[in-house]
Amino acid sequence: MSYGIGLAIEVAVAVLLALTIIYCVALNSRLKSLKADEGAMKATIAELVAATATAERAVAGLRATMKDCETGLDERLRAAQLMAADLELQTKSADVVLGKLTRIVTAARGAPDLSPDRPLDPRAMAAAAQTLSERARMRLNGLAA
Repeated sequence: MSYGIGLAIEVAVAVLLALTIIYCVALNSRLKSLKADEGAMKATIAELVAATATAERAVAGLRATMKDCETGLDERLRAAQLMAADLELQTKSADVVLGKLTRIVTAARGAPDLSPDRPLDPRAMAAAAQTLSERARMRLNGLAA
């Protein structure tokens, strides 16, 4: 009997050893696929890092461009404000000159002087301007002194 028990133990060990070998083969194939996936994962991570670095450089470039544009726009805005103020001064000066010309023309025609408080008649202003331009033309042509 001792021979039968020894044989049974040997068979049980052989079966367990065979099961262990089969399990190790299965485990080995799983480890290989896991390592292959690890390589793909590393490649994906490397691509992601490269894409992130490119995006960071692009964002930095956009920020620099935005600052340049902002500086340029600020300068243009200041220049436009100065020009608007200058145009306003010139418009006021032109209004003063127009008022003086109107008074000169109305005085030359013998019409009563218009006070600056009263609004000017556009027809009278147009007629005065027409008369003034005719006199200037005549002076240029040498017809009048």
